[in-house]
Amino acid sequence: MEKQRIIKNTIAFVKQTLKDAEGGHDWFHIERVYKNALLISEEENVDIFVVSLGALLHDIADAKFHNGDESLGPKKARIFLEKEQVDEAIIQHIENIIKHISFKSSLASKNKKDFQSAELNVVQDADRLDAIGAVGIARCFNYGGYKNRALYNPAMPPNPNLTKEEYKNSTAPSINHFYEKLLLLKDKMNTKTGKKLAEKRHEFMESFLAQFYDEWNGKV
Repeated sequence: MEKQRIIKNTIAFVKQTLKDAEGGHDWFHIERVYKNALLISEEENVDIFVVSLGALLHDIADAKFHNGDESLGPKKARIFLEKEQVDEAIIQHIENIIKHISFKSSLASKNKKDFQSAELNVVQDADRLDAIGAVGIARCFNYGGYKNRALYNPAMPPNPNLTKEEYKNSTAPSINHFYEKLLLLKDKMNTKTGKKLAEKRHEFMESFLAQFYDEWNGKV
């Protein structure tokens, strides 16, 4: 019962905190990741309470909306969880999930093995699933519009080998993001369920891109 109360309070806290968030990183994104995480957990030996809190709090202060401050998310999560009297070991685990979940963290080789846990693997896969497929495409262009980026520019080819800093500072067209992140995620999935779900979403993105280029070039 105590864990259920904390989950309920966490949902309310996240909804309130993200009520004015950009459409691709709002409460509905969190809710989808949360549901994905619970689905993936069915075939994984994980602590569901940690997975739930990690999924719900993973974007509580996304660095790209806070001047690149990657410390704010873990701090906000800790303050909230301490008020809820969550065990210190669990708080530290949630902090580490938030610190290591992002794609850009994987671009910094020194951080690749800083922290590992089955719960991180689940939440990371759940978050990555929401970045691909139909929803992922919608989120990509929504964020591109939010940042006033071009849809596509043939004169600006994508770079799938960006460093963490290059990735963070990129202002490339939205189509480039497919090659610099979204199409790379299928092969970065951690769990059996995550890999299976990613296959279909990956194929959908490939079909979308083929149609996009045909329309761009006046072929259909």
